[in-house]
Amino acid sequence: MLNIDFPYHIDGRGLTAATNYDEHVRDMIEQLLFTNMGERVNRPTFGSGLLQLVFAPNSPELAAALQFTVKAALQTYLGDVMTLQTLDISSQDSTLRVVVKYTVTASGNTRTDTFVRSGN
Repeated sequence: MLNIDFPYHIDGRGLTAATNYDEHVRDMIEQLLFTNMGERVNRPTFGSGLLQLVFAPNSPELAAALQFTVKAALQTYLGDVMTLQTLDISSQDSTLRVVVKYTVTASGNTRTDTFVRSGN
């Protein structure tokens, strides 16, 4: 099975770039985190709402609600390929940082990946 690399690009052989399965799961997490709900055709609930935090005023209530929403999205859309261990979301100025620790179901490997988006 071909695991297409994200973002999509052509490799040195002129073919669609591929990646290993663990990296493919990481790519799927990134896509889910930074997709706004309603952005995908035929999947209006796909996404996490995370990008709304970049310019939102910080508050403990917003952080707690967002943590719950993102966990739910990860479990709903990727629960069959990974098991979420921990999730840490922080926003400073216009930079959003998400640290996800998870176990890839197929390989049993535990990974910690950091995803960063800047509003600049």
